[in-house]
Amino acid sequence: MKKLKIKTGDTVRVTAGDHKGQEGKVMQVILEKNKAIVEGVNMVSKHEKPSAANPQGGIKKKEAPIHISNLSLIDKNGETTRVGYREEDGKKVRFSKKSNEVI
Repeated sequence: MKKLKIKTGDTVRVTAGDHKGQEGKVMQVILEKNKAIVEGVNMVSKHEKPSAANPQGGIKKKEAPIHISNLSLIDKNGETTRVGYREEDGKKVRFSKKSNEVI
């Protein structure tokens, strides 16, 4: 399985699809499907039946996964960038290919 360059906690921008241009923080990465859940992006309505925990039931909004290929990392300058890896002091670190700064 190949390593994904977007991690939980990164700020990303959607580059393709219905939600193109929206930004958010990555809440979860699903390695098996190459998808990520981004906070506030790709919201879907989910019907919940009434239960003991939720006696009212109703329609809830939640985030749906987006494919990693449709996301681009945002660096400290607020620009989208690609991610690379290099060794510094014997440790493997991620860096921004646009600004050449460690992420």
